[in-house]
Amino acid sequence: MAGRQSVAASPTPEPAPTGFEGLLEQLTTLRAELVSLAAEAEAEIARAHPNHRKSARNLIHYLGLRRRDLRSLQDELASRGLSSLGRAESHVLHNLDAVITALHCTLQRPWDPDDAGEVPRDLDEGRELLDKHTEALLGPPPNERDVRIMVTMPSEAATDYTLVHALLDHGMNCMRINCAHDDAEAWSRMIEHLRRAEAATNRSCKVVMDLAGPKLRTGPLEPGPPVVKIRPRRDGFGRVTQPARVWLSAEEKPRPSLSPADACLPVPAAWLADLRAGDRIRFIDARESSRSLEVIDVTPEGCWAESSRTAYVVTGTVLSHRKKSGGGKRKARVGALPPLPAGNSLKAGDLLILTRNAKPGRPATVDRCGQVLSPATIGCSAPEALEKVRAGDRIWFDDGKIGGVVEKVEPEQLRVRINRTGPLGNNLGPDKGINLPDSEVDLEALTAKDVADLRFVVQHADMVALSFANQVEDIDALQERLAQLGGRQPAIVLKIETKRGFENLPALLLAAMRASSSGVMIARGDLAVECGFERLAEVQEEILWLCEAAHVPVIWATQVLETLARKGLPSRAEITDAAMGHRAECVMLNQGPHILAAVTALDDILRRMQGHQAKKTSILRELRLASTFPRE
Repeated sequence: MAGRQSVAASPTPEPAPTGFEGLLEQLTTLRAELVSLAAEAEAEIARAHPNHRKSARNLIHYLGLRRRDLRSLQDELASRGLSSLGRAESHVLHNLDAVITALHCTLQRPWDPDDAGEVPRDLDEGRELLDKHTEALLGPPPNERDVRIMVTMPSEAATDYTLVHALLDHGMNCMRINCAHDDAEAWSRMIEHLRRAEAATNRSCKVVMDLAGPKLRTGPLEPGPPVVKIRPRRDGFGRVTQPARVWLSAEEKPRPSLSPADACLPVPAAWLADLRAGDRIRFIDARESSRSLEVIDVTPEGCWAESSRTAYVVTGTVLSHRKKSGGGKRKARVGALPPLPAGNSLKAGDLLILTRNAKPGRPATVDRCGQVLSPATIGCSAPEALEKVRAGDRIWFDDGKIGGVVEKVEPEQLRVRINRTGPLGNNLGPDKGINLPDSEVDLEALTAKDVADLRFVVQHADMVALSFANQVEDIDALQERLAQLGGRQPAIVLKIETKRGFENLPALLLAAMRASSSGVMIARGDLAVECGFERLAEVQEEILWLCEAAHVPVIWATQVLETLARKGLPSRAEITDAAMGHRAECVMLNQGPHILAAVTALDDILRRMQGHQAKKTSILRELRLASTFPRE
């Protein structure tokens, strides 16, 4: 079943049927359409693994159900105390048959429906199928919590066993290793730590390895100037509240400072050895301003100096000092300084040249009046991806922080007019993501790195996540590679992170169901950029519905409790977002300094939500209120 059948509502609802006879006629016609659609797709259903054939047929029925706008019909059914079909995802035909049977009973007519093939018999069987597929993919559910927790491993997990042990002990059920970072040696140590922690805690944990995939990124940039800014702290009136602390060490053998420094300068060891506390170092900075530093402490590793004025120091700046005890001036030059991080400063209205070559990009050049002499340029990691881009196509950079429109397509470059940045503009650096939601981007599903990484994956992982799954051929390519490698075959998780992947989701699900186990990850970062942030809530809902109809487990991913993991304190909005994740089968957390607190909080949220919500259905647990009725 190629392509995606839209599940979005049509602009105008179909007219409401009149009376029981009208309801019965419309529902009977609808049922016949669903059965016919499944019959047409029987060859595709037969290709599904035996574990998934009922689920594949149910998905076809759901797609048929959602081709219509059923809002008027739903209102009419609900007004008569019948099921409105709004919870039918897991058992479409049975739910429809139950309503038709009730109408026949009301009209005192016998009804014996034709056999429609293998389908979930009822709501319970639909739930059982999803639970069975979830356990096969993600392992058994933990005590008192059905939704699993997946945690992305930081690099430290390769050297810190106690971190992995603590994560498992706090509620982690799946370890995610991002193949875009670290290497096979580090991954192996992470998994060794996990196996050791499993034995220590008597808990099990699945391993998912996330292939880097063919993500389109910005190319390199020319390095910035080698300059260090020395800046004291000031109050609101511009008065110095704390001088800038500058660490001077020997350029021949640099020593890091033992406490925080505002700036570090390498200088010749012989000149450094002559400095004493109280000496004043004078220099002319990069702005031709006369500046000085006062030496306040001398240690065997280097010297500390302070400055109460802002200065810009570059490689080769001449430093001079005269000893308090007398003697002539002694001079030295500042050694090699690291270049400033490269980046293009962009704001709305700017022109950006996106090149097809590997030459490093550069910032815009301007004259003394601020007029642009030449626009900023930057390259692309995969120039072939730009072949089908057309003028008028939207383009986003750095996870949607910078947006623009392709103004003109030229043989060696694209001219992009920037139209979306932060209020003060944004800096576009190298290796930042590029999204082209309006363009047909043709990239191989598996990169050379992915193919190499699969050798490790088949030996160690329970699941392999396919990044940027866009078409059935992408799944076929991965399954073919896995078959060639032999051995244990990890389950495939489809990462839905592009507009194209979202639009092809039904076909992707049917292809994934050819294997005994599979899952879907809603990669909401790129997906929000591709589909539009304002549409993300709608899009993630549709993915949840379609996957429930296919009885395929879903992983709710990207920025869950992100502020808590990184800063130690969650925002109110992300608590609500984490609670929404309960409608999936697994919730993924990214790394951060406070990841243990995030796992603990998520575990608590998911346990609480389990008593209130199951997918789209509210569970009427008692409300624990101080008073049920108002007092007189």
